[in-house]
Amino acid sequence: MKIFHSAASPFVRKCMVAAFELGLSDRIERLPAAANPIDRDRSIVAHNPLGQVPTLITDDGAALHDSRVICEYLDDLGGGGLLPAPGPARWRTLVEQSIADGISDAAVLARYETAVRPEALRWSDWTAGQLDKIACGLADLEARATGFGDRVDLGTIAFACALGYLDYRFASLAWRETHPNAAAWFEWFGGRDSMVATRIPPA
Repeated sequence: MKIFHSAASPFVRKCMVAAFELGLSDRIERLPAAANPIDRDRSIVAHNPLGQVPTLITDDGAALHDSRVICEYLDDLGGGGLLPAPGPARWRTLVEQSIADGISDAAVLARYETAVRPEALRWSDWTAGQLDKIACGLADLEARATGFGDRVDLGTIAFACALGYLDYRFASLAWRETHPNAAAWFEWFGGRDSMVATRIPPA
């Protein structure tokens, strides 16, 4: 398998953490990618019309995207364990993944606003709206974190990768100061081998 890879992407990291937890990471070749909303990477577009990472090329040549599809594929390939069987636990896990991905989406959009959009065209209200999504998502995580225990599934993986991205791009938010439950949980989860192996390198 091959994956169009960007070490800074929380969505790529989510897939690689899932692959590591499933014992599949050594089977995935990392292809360098330069996904960008303006200067689109045509090597990705050739397999994914949206030109986004992650995009996974399976052993039989099929292209899979986005991270939720890829993670479900990897879970099936690896024999399961990261996505519960249909029922309340599954819906909880999928909702948690959705909230966590929403935090990551908002963070990436806020990052684009300052890193990609020309300064004269930046819209502060837009950025404030994205940061409010992050704040509301963190409040939800704070309420859930005490119930996570030692769960390792697509919900908790997605939350951990979102927090890792905030640490990388938005350290000024200092989210740990106001979210002690989430901070305590992330201290443990962030030390897992899968998280350490996929840690975003310093900028």
